[in-house]
Amino acid sequence: MPAFTFEKISPPVPPGPIAPIEQKPRGVIVQMLDRFVEARARRAAAQDKVETAGRDSVAPK
Repeated sequence: MPAFTFEKISPPVPPGPIAPIEQKPRGVIVQMLDRFVEARARRAAAQDKVETAGRDSVAPK
């Protein structure tokens, strides 16, 4: 059994209001990935719309 222990001491709280966190600009790679995802989502939505319209226009026999 240890003869002594260490206690975790929290840092002092700064007085006054807390400054807002500044957001960093997004990286170029992240922006490119966002564009690919948006384009893919648009294509998927358009494809889904076409499939739904095709089912409604053809009557089952």
